[in-house]
Amino acid sequence: MALTPQKSASPLLVIIAFATVYLVWGSTYFFIKIAIDGFPPMLLGALRFLIAGILLLIWCVIKGEQIFVKRNIIHAAVSGFLLLVIGNGAVIWAEQTLPSAMVAIMVSSPPIWFVLLDKPNWGVNFKSKTTIIGLAIGFAGVVLLFSEQIGGLFEASAGGSKLPGMLLLLAGTLAWASGSLYSKHYNTQGSAPVNTAWQMLSAGLVFLPSSFFHHEVQGLQWQNIPAHSWYALLYLIIFGSIAAFSAYVWLLQVRPATQVSTYAYVNPVIAVILGVLFAHESISLLQIGGLVIILGSVLLINLSKYKKEKQAKLELVNVAE
Repeated sequence: MALTPQKSASPLLVIIAFATVYLVWGSTYFFIKIAIDGFPPMLLGALRFLIAGILLLIWCVIKGEQIFVKRNIIHAAVSGFLLLVIGNGAVIWAEQTLPSAMVAIMVSSPPIWFVLLDKPNWGVNFKSKTTIIGLAIGFAGVVLLFSEQIGGLFEASAGGSKLPGMLLLLAGTLAWASGSLYSKHYNTQGSAPVNTAWQMLSAGLVFLPSSFFHHEVQGLQWQNIPAHSWYALLYLIIFGSIAAFSAYVWLLQVRPATQVSTYAYVNPVIAVILGVLFAHESISLLQIGGLVIILGSVLLINLSKYKKEKQAKLELVNVAE
């Protein structure tokens, strides 16, 4: 398949999409923790993505979108498997053996993989000093943010059991970056909502048999699932999947991948803030410093992109005159 050029988009829509991905995905850490009180991990993934995919597909039918295009479905299934099954699935399994702090740090690595794996844009990314410096500073900020929680992480008594989870999580972050770049560069003619719907449906259809295989469904007492877990699942379906994941897929079509990847640095910031506001967690001066560094790195990564766009607009104006 041929690479597709980056599409243009309204600046206001881009801002709204970024805000949605930043804020909503940052809040999903909080709501997944609530949902997991009542739902087993694989079943939670199956319900979340199947229901979200079906609802989004119904919406696309109502709008008159062309949904049953074989080429588009195959493309969406491949990217959906990389993004949601391997990427999200690795996080689910890793959290069973790794501290949440280490998971948060490793999940913040996709911006680095975006630069390394985005071969069509190597010439642009590796020439941009602000982008490279911003990525390095952002990752350092995430490490600083969780540094107080990982003091004894690699103690001899516990280090061995953590290695499989770390390797799995590394594979998951690589799969997420690969799936994102595949979705961006090998884009089909299908609309972003249609592609997103098929991505989620394909992921849900993988999670569902996995849930049965791990005997999550057979022994589940549905009547004992607490109301707050159902509400959290509803939030994850509507906001985490339909709104935020749709915005993410659309942003990959209209913005540089390195810019879109900054969500991975901002999400931990939102998660920490929500923990302080709603879970009565404390925040130290060291963590505040980490938050400031992360936000500064995001501005630095975007700075070169904004300068280039401004320069391009000025050149167009000069040509027109």
